[in-house]
Amino acid sequence: MSPTLTVNKLDEGLPTPRYARPGDAGLDLHATGDHIIHPGGGRAVIGTGIAIALPDGHAGMVCPRSGMAARHGITVTNAPGIIDAGYRGEIEVILTNTDPDRPHHIRRGDRIAQLLIVPVATPTIVLADSLDTTERGTGGLGSTGT
Repeated sequence: MSPTLTVNKLDEGLPTPRYARPGDAGLDLHATGDHIIHPGGGRAVIGTGIAIALPDGHAGMVCPRSGMAARHGITVTNAPGIIDAGYRGEIEVILTNTDPDRPHHIRRGDRIAQLLIVPVATPTIVLADSLDTTERGTGGLGSTGT
C-alpha cells in the first residue's frame, strides 16, 4: 500500500502537485510568482504555494527538472533539498542560474522542480573506537578509478 501525502494548497490558483506520467518519480512543483534569475550564479527563493504532511518514516527531496538544467542551466541550489517529516511550512525552492550570460525568467505557474517522497532509515547511533575493514577501506574521492 502506498503512503498518503497530505497537501495543503496555500495558493488555490496553482495546480495541485501531480505526477506528469504514470510511473514518474517526482511530483511537479509550481512557482507562486514571477522571478528573474540572473546569470553567473544568480539565485532566487521561489514559493510553491503548498505545504505538506509527510508520512512518518519519509522525507521529501526537492530535485531539479532535467529540461530546465539542460536548456537553461537552472538547477536547485541545494539539490536535493530535504523536507523533514515534521515540517509544515510552505515548500520553497532555491534555484540557481549556471548560464554565464543569459538571465532566466520564471513565470507564475511554471514547473520549477520536482518533489520525490522517499522512505528514510533512522538508525540508532552506536559509537565505536574502530570500524570493520572492507576491500575499499578509507579510499575516498576517485579511489575506484576515473
